[in-house]
Amino acid sequence: MGIDWAQFAKLVHANKRFLLTTHVRPDCDALGSCLGMAAILESIGKTVRIVNGQETPPNLAFIDPDNRIEAINVNVSVDELLADKIDVLMVLDTSAWAQLGPMGEVIRRTKAQVAVLDHHMSSDDLNAIEFRDTSAEAAGRLVIDAADALQVKLTAEMARPLFAALATDTGWFRFGSTSGNTFRYGGRLVDAGAKPSELYHELYENATLARIKLIGRILAQTESELDGKLVYTAVSLDDFAQTGAVSTDTEDVINLTLQVGTARVAMIMVEQQTGGYKVSFRSRCKVDCSVLASQFKGGGHKAAAGAFINEPFEVARAKLLSAIRAAMKEAGEV
Repeated sequence: MGIDWAQFAKLVHANKRFLLTTHVRPDCDALGSCLGMAAILESIGKTVRIVNGQETPPNLAFIDPDNRIEAINVNVSVDELLADKIDVLMVLDTSAWAQLGPMGEVIRRTKAQVAVLDHHMSSDDLNAIEFRDTSAEAAGRLVIDAADALQVKLTAEMARPLFAALATDTGWFRFGSTSGNTFRYGGRLVDAGAKPSELYHELYENATLARIKLIGRILAQTESELDGKLVYTAVSLDDFAQTGAVSTDTEDVINLTLQVGTARVAMIMVEQQTGGYKVSFRSRCKVDCSVLASQFKGGGHKAAAGAFINEPFEVARAKLLSAIRAAMKEAGEV
């Protein structure tokens, strides 16, 4: 079902002060959507603040050259934020409590109207007005639609982060979610001032030596089964220590495992400093990653989803692989 953009515009026009937030471990779609929306709202006279549950990853800091994105318990406390009178708290690119981190407490306690702008199928009840379109290839695309609904002309300030959002969530326009319309949206952003070559360089041609070494270890540890249809790997804290890499250096690595020609489903487990494993799933078949992830209280899209599992490595891997095998069997892939 599409979004009622008239209702969205009515909500925006009726209010003055906005707080924007997105999920923890934010990616370019999350960050770009917040920055793009902030610029849109400010262009029509709104007061906007962006505060997330975690700091912006160093490798994505380029998307926020003015350092306007704050982090709860880093730049501002929960109580300070709640004391900052706002009219609307807008959550972009998620509606899952588990993905909001410490911003979840703000959402539970705020007296502001909570609104969600999201394209994921999985969701929780945030007691919010929802503007959701699961057919959208990126939250950034919905922000472009929001600009249209508010009759705001796209500027370079809006286009740069929104192009990063749209391009990364479609795998630089190569995922199955990409349509002709995706390119038309991208074209509008380029016309407005986005520079794809510069953004691509920042994203994919600006790695540290530590990240390159980590990728080598991850790929060397990759295993497969089911005649190569299932490919999986893992990253341990020791891998980070041995290479000097950081957690954000695992971004997009799972997609490299799909370069195995026989691969239909891929999984990567990333050990966390606080314990447990962040898990990412990818599918290029009938297996629905969002359903897989939901078994471990995660979520996402059909082709890409994530979750968290707090078990010892061998136990966690066994449970995850068992779930994937079952899903592949049910989908007729094995």
